[in-house]
Amino acid sequence: MHGHHASGPLGHGWPPLGDLMDRLSGLAAPAGGRAHRGDIRTAILRLLSEEPMHGYQIIHELAGRSGGVWKPSAGSVYPTLQLLFDEGLVDSEQVAGKKVYHLTDAGRGAVAASEGTPAPWEDVAETGTDAGGYHQAAGRLLQVVFEVRRTGSAAQRAAATSVLDSARKQLYAILADD
Repeated sequence: MHGHHASGPLGHGWPPLGDLMDRLSGLAAPAGGRAHRGDIRTAILRLLSEEPMHGYQIIHELAGRSGGVWKPSAGSVYPTLQLLFDEGLVDSEQVAGKKVYHLTDAGRGAVAASEGTPAPWEDVAETGTDAGGYHQAAGRLLQVVFEVRRTGSAAQRAAATSVLDSARKQLYAILADD
């Protein structure tokens, strides 16, 4: 948890902009590159059903197919590949100095069992785009809030406070409207 800093963009009692933006980064949860825990497993199997790939190719393909919304880390892809290898669903071979993975018969069976369901990167791309838009809108709002605090006159800050209070009430009303 970050402490309060007098040097923050809103003055005394507010953390610096970087701290606030770090806190907001969680709002974009698939857009920040995360999907459900099981999705990386299914995604790797589905990709390998198309062609053998090495880990970096898998990462690149998932980012591309999700429209840049899902960018899995090597720290999630490589352990999952090892798990799939341990389960006998994938095998690997060295090709041009890289470990290239391909499905085993058991892996092809696992992929066949998921036929008819959307690919994980499609789900992430659909939900992640909205979350990313939300995150970007929140960031843009914070930027102007900080600018009004930093450069606005007392009257401008008072007017902005009224707008912010109204926006807060409207957001709570959205949450209550279910």
